[in-house]
Amino acid sequence: MPASVIDLFCGIGGLTKGLELSGLNVLAGIDLDESCRFAYEANNNAHFISGDVNTINVDELTALYPQEDLRILVGCAPCQPFSKYTQRYRKEGHKDDKWRLLYSFSDLVDAIHPSVVSMENVPELSKEKVFDDFVNHLENAGYKCSWSVVYCPDYGVPQRRKRLVLLASLLGNIALIPPLYDEMHYRTVRDAISHLPPLQNGECNAEDVIHCSTKMTDLNLKRIRHSVPGGTWKDWTNELQLKCHKKRTGKSYGAVYGRMCWDEPSPTITTQFYGYGNGRFGHPEQDRALSYREGALLQSFPEDYRFVEEGVPFNRRELGIHIGNAVPVELGRAIGMSIQNHLNEMEVD
Repeated sequence: MPASVIDLFCGIGGLTKGLELSGLNVLAGIDLDESCRFAYEANNNAHFISGDVNTINVDELTALYPQEDLRILVGCAPCQPFSKYTQRYRKEGHKDDKWRLLYSFSDLVDAIHPSVVSMENVPELSKEKVFDDFVNHLENAGYKCSWSVVYCPDYGVPQRRKRLVLLASLLGNIALIPPLYDEMHYRTVRDAISHLPPLQNGECNAEDVIHCSTKMTDLNLKRIRHSVPGGTWKDWTNELQLKCHKKRTGKSYGAVYGRMCWDEPSPTITTQFYGYGNGRFGHPEQDRALSYREGALLQSFPEDYRFVEEGVPFNRRELGIHIGNAVPVELGRAIGMSIQNHLNEMEVD
């Protein structure tokens, strides 16, 4: 069955790249953030459309699909409204505007009538009414739905990330493929980044501008030298500890100022993974924070993925957001393989 894909909220193309690696034909990615265009189009065979999913012209999207192809619609609506971090600070009854994006996704399903739909997001979304509404909407429209919270190392991503993955089809039952890796064979930090040239604190590699580490203060350099892989700030001497850590309320802040372990998957890569104090983002043995390239490899992007234009200055904070917000490529590949298997089964039937 010939099939084509449109990727909503595509960002710099993590999901698109994974789908392409699975053999699916991705026609276009849509995102409101124009700064994602270069990376998306430089690495994928799809066109980047800068637009708001809430207001985009549906007829133009529908016209992108070849007439003879099955239509597939995928996407990862921005997850900040559903994350554990924002839930801590959400006021009772408050609704972030981005929550509405999932309802806009439903509206596009109604308008485009894709044969297959996939949605990826943070696990916390499954507890929200907007997710129940999304699933019920699909089922009422005739889709067979399945969803689960996925542990990304099971699919070749070298980080302990968990994601919600939903698959839905008008053709019949569909589900994510079984895990491709077990705990004894998970890809690790060593597998992903140990081959890269070493860096000093704040140094940039001459041959790869994003293999670059953020310069730490002298105090943080002392702290990382007292940090051990898998440890916390509790390994430091008393004079290196922050005031907040010495308070009773700060004793539980263990997931910051630490080094990664070589032979385990990394912690979840966030949009601030390049800062040593933003999580356990210290290099396992070099006295520095992760480089942007290392963060991308831990997100399972191919090593030759181009994030910035050659010779053009780039915004480091923006690059961190692009990489941290991306769907891990190997998870995208697993989603694509699941869709491919489903289409093949339907063709045989």
